[in-house]
Amino acid sequence: MMALGPRKLFAALLACSASAACAVMLPGQVDASASEPRAFGYQVGDMVTRTVTVDASDGLVLDESSVPQPGARGNALELRSVVRRSNAQAGGRRHELTLLYQVFLSPQEPRTLEMPGFKLRFKGEPRPQEARIEAWPVTVSPLVPVEVSPRRGLGDLQPDAPAPLIDTRFAHWRFIFYGIVALLLLAYLAHVYIGLPWWTRAHRPFTLAWRALRGLTPATPEPQWREAFQQLHGAFNRTMGEAVFEEDIDRFVRAKPRFAHLRDDLRKFFRQSRLEFFGKEARGAQAVQAGADRSWLIEFGRRCRDAERGAA
Repeated sequence: MMALGPRKLFAALLACSASAACAVMLPGQVDASASEPRAFGYQVGDMVTRTVTVDASDGLVLDESSVPQPGARGNALELRSVVRRSNAQAGGRRHELTLLYQVFLSPQEPRTLEMPGFKLRFKGEPRPQEARIEAWPVTVSPLVPVEVSPRRGLGDLQPDAPAPLIDTRFAHWRFIFYGIVALLLLAYLAHVYIGLPWWTRAHRPFTLAWRALRGLTPATPEPQWREAFQQLHGAFNRTMGEAVFEEDIDRFVRAKPRFAHLRDDLRKFFRQSRLEFFGKEARGAQAVQAGADRSWLIEFGRRCRDAERGAA
């Protein structure tokens, strides 16, 4: 510790003349004190606060690395935060540290822990200094005594608390409502993606005509064959959207390319249709030929249905 020179001593005495009490910080001087918490009456989870005050003379700077740092885990007494305040005073600077600890130990019987001690280092002139803060005891008590009364409700095993009753009516009705909405949506999707396509496929023009043809045989009476021809003509008309005649075959094939491979069969069909409706005066060999063509007509109807499906 350095002695005050005459001028500095005179200035310090002059400053003290304005106050009843005056402490003069000598160069290189460090003075530390701690405001300790009570040393007893703590349990797990409690917070313990310790305040450390250090007065350092001018020229000494606190070494930041010597200040305790929070964040260490697993200790019975854990440092949670450090709050620092610093202000100038006559002849130096006062540093105040507020350390907040939390108890993380629940002993079976009272146990004494220690708030760890530490050293605060100061750099500067005339030489570095240290201020040691001693450890401080803290007594932690158990939450419950080791020996518990055997009376009901105070033993080691406690009876289960009854579960709280919750009114589930609104949730029940909401669940039913959501279920109804989901079923309606599923029904709509099934109608759009299953029902409509199936209904459309089942009611295609040549599919309906094929149903009228597939039960016929060459021995079927004449009126039913004429109806079969009419069914096929109707299928051509509905597919094209207008009446189709023999001279419209090329236009029909250009509009419906899937029937292109049946171009020659289409011409033959229209000739057979004309013979069926307008050439019945033929007899003998022509009648035999007409019977043979009816077998062809059944196969033609099937090929038209396959072409309509895109399977041909």
